[in-house]
Amino acid sequence: MRNRMGRMNPLYEPLARWYDQHARDLPWRRRTATPWGVLVSEIMLQQTPANRVIPYWEKWMSAWPTPGDLAQATPGEVIQAWGSLGYPRRALRLRECAIAIEEEYGEVPRTEESLRTLPGIGEYTAAAVEAFAYGGRTVVLDTNIRRVISRAYAGEALPMPHLTSAERGMAASLVPQDPADSVKWNQATMELGAVICRARDADCDSCPVKDLCAWREADYPGDLHAGRRRTQSWEGTDRQARGRIMAYLREADGESVPIAAILAGTPREEQTLRSIDALIADGLARRDGEALRLP
Repeated sequence: MRNRMGRMNPLYEPLARWYDQHARDLPWRRRTATPWGVLVSEIMLQQTPANRVIPYWEKWMSAWPTPGDLAQATPGEVIQAWGSLGYPRRALRLRECAIAIEEEYGEVPRTEESLRTLPGIGEYTAAAVEAFAYGGRTVVLDTNIRRVISRAYAGEALPMPHLTSAERGMAASLVPQDPADSVKWNQATMELGAVICRARDADCDSCPVKDLCAWREADYPGDLHAGRRRTQSWEGTDRQARGRIMAYLREADGESVPIAAILAGTPREEQTLRSIDALIADGLARRDGEALRLP
């Protein structure tokens, strides 16, 4: 079996050349981006496309260019700025993260180990920040990278729903030993998954590594793990109800919104009341008598 360790990885060179020519110009990738800006982008990009994140990231970095700036903001201010990015709990965790950085480190930590001590920072985000902010050699495994590796090497349409130790080991074996090359590998593989090797409509004709792809060679078999994936429609869910309530509160611009008015604009009173309680418990809203407001 051909050795695929480090620079022997046959996908590295064609992917690196392709990335150098076609990478999107995203603000958090520019040389002017700070480690804090990279960390903010990684939190915002969770389950959110880059084109939606850009205006929010730019506004956020203008308002709070350092962790110390964000640490001084109120929860209501950060939720308001988070807007419709989704999963607003991430905004509060980012604020908590900024406070921890300011109190414990003074700057964004440089290593995965120290990054993972911060609120809301998990395995992926820690690896991504060390790689993209500090040029460290890490194994970055987001949805896009996992899909590219699954297709190109395993010949499978999509990876397992949950990351396995075998998959992690395979990914680690592909990362070049040189830190600069490892960063380029992570960036290029992630970009390929985002813009070409997409989950539902892969543009295989434009792929720079199509001649090396095991999935293409196997004639594009279907998803072997489809039965293990849990899917949930958005319409009618508690998530949708919470999102609707948060929209009312953001539009109020810091003022209280009568709960009766929220109930009048929603189709399911019981679900809405349950969602209000959940938002209060998560610190995303607070009661003000018979009204609700941002914290």
